Formats: sequence, structure tokens, C-alpha cells
Amino acid sequence: MSRSIPIVHAPPSGVTQAAQRSRAILCVLGAAATFALAAVAVKLLDDRIPIMQVILFRNLFAIPPLLVLALWGAPRSARLSVLATRNPWSHAQRILYGLTGMVGSFYGYVHLPLATVTALGFTMPLFLTALSIPLLGEKVGWRRLGAVLVGFGGVLLLLRPGFGGTDHLDGLAVGLVLLGAVAWAMAMITIRKMGEAGESGAAIVLWFAIGGTLVGGLAALPGWVWPSAGQWGLLAAVGLVSALAQLLMTAAYRSGETTLIAPFEYSGILWTMSLGALFWGELPKPFDFVGIAVLVASGLYIWHREVRVGRRR
Repeated sequence: MSRSIPIVHAPPSGVTQAAQRSRAILCVLGAAATFALAAVAVKLLDDRIPIMQVILFRNLFAIPPLLVLALWGAPRSARLSVLATRNPWSHAQRILYGLTGMVGSFYGYVHLPLATVTALGFTMPLFLTALSIPLLGEKVGWRRLGAVLVGFGGVLLLLRPGFGGTDHLDGLAVGLVLLGAVAWAMAMITIRKMGEAGESGAAIVLWFAIGGTLVGGLAALPGWVWPSAGQWGLLAAVGLVSALAQLLMTAAYRSGETTLIAPFEYSGILWTMSLGALFWGELPKPFDFVGIAVLVASGLYIWHREVRVGRRR
């Protein structure tokens, strides 16, 4: 699933650092697993429910638990202002980019192997690094630029255009997933700007869920399909399981350092690969494993360089 923005509050007191780190790692592993389960629920809907309708209920069912999380973690004096914002236009941009990314990933889950979608989603840090140069004015050294190029080489290994790698893949789905990764990168840049402007994580998360519900609802009306009982269950699962993943991710970032837990987000590829093989017999080919490994390695290296550069600032 798409990357979530954790609602981070102060870490709990009275807990040893080792225990906090262990809990953080377990939580981020759990978040990766629950995101994979949400992807399975989307794939099981199998295009019988329009994508914008799925997006509507994904966000609608996620609002109550996310609102509880935001109110529970905030001081009492600040609870009434949890949705207060000084950047409505930035929220509109974040909603646009986030929904574009969601459309890409949801379409991909239905039409591509789960592991392929997850792997292509790992291009987001590559696009983020490349886009941060013109949009954020960041200086990116040759090492990170080299990692970006290597990462895109991993995409070519995964798709193998002209060598039969994409013969079994839906080209439109591949394009939409990659477009979604670009959109998620743009969303991260927008979020970074909002954070620098003083916007709270709770406001960013909740306004996206509210905006996704409104936009998804309006876009779903023309082609509305009334869900069956089983489809209602899957739609609720997409929203509630995604919210659970948000809760676990938040708990992870409350308990441990980003430098410790961020790499464990890549465990999502193992979950989607396992679930895809279990439910749909999706078995990656040898070159797929090589491409995935290159993508993950480049993403981890970019993360490593970000940490080192950040410490020097």
C-alpha cells in the first residue's frame, strides 16, 4: 500500500530504550504486513467495484480510528484544534497527489502481481530524490544520483522491455503504478513543506482522509455500483486495515528512531510476494528477484545517505 504519514507524539516514558526499539521494529513489521493485507482486499474486489468507490470507502472507514488516534495522543487543550490548518492550498495539493498515487496502486493491485506493484512502488524514493533538486533546492551528491540511476536500472530488470519481461504484464497498469510513485513523491515534498511551515501530522493525515472521502464520493457517483455483502466486507477491510497499519506505523515512530526502523518498511515486499503466491500463484521469475533486490538496495542506500547528510547539517 501507499506510504502513510505517522502521527507522531512524544514517546512513552518509563520504558527502556532496548524495549522501545524492539517494539518499534515489531510495529513497523506489523504495519508492512497489514498494508499487504489491505492490498489483498483491493485485489479481491477484482475491478467489480470502481476504483474511486474503493478510494471513497478506504478513506471513509479510516477516518474514525485516525481521528481517535489524533485526539488520544494530543493534549486536551489542543484537541479542539486538531483539524486547524494554515495551509488549505497545500492540503489540496497533497490530496490531489495522494489520490493519484492511490489510483495507481489500486489499479496495479488488481491488474498486476502484488509483489510487482510493491516493487514498483519502491521507486518513490528515487523520484523523491530526483524531484527534490528542482522543487526543494536540495543539493544531491553524485552518490545519491548514482543510486537513483541504479534503482531505475532495477526497474528495467523487473520489466525487461523488449526482452519479454512485460509480455505478461498490463502496460497501462505498469504506467499507472509508476505515475502513482511520482505522485507519492510529490505528496512527500508537499508534506515536507507543510511540516516546515508548522502544520501538524494529525491535520495532514486527517485532511487527506476527509478530502479523499469527498473527492472519491463525487467521482464515484456517475458509475456507482451497489456492493454485495462480501464486497462491503472487503471495502471495510481496506479502510480499517489501512487505519490499523497507520496506527502501527505511528506506534513505531513513537517508540524508535527513524534511522532504526525505516529500513524495515521494505519487508512489505516479502509480505506481498508471499500473499500473492498463496492466493493467486504469483511466482516471481529469477530476473524479477534481481530487479527487486536492486530497487531495495538503491532505496536503502539513498536512505543511508539521507541520514548521513542530515547529521552534518
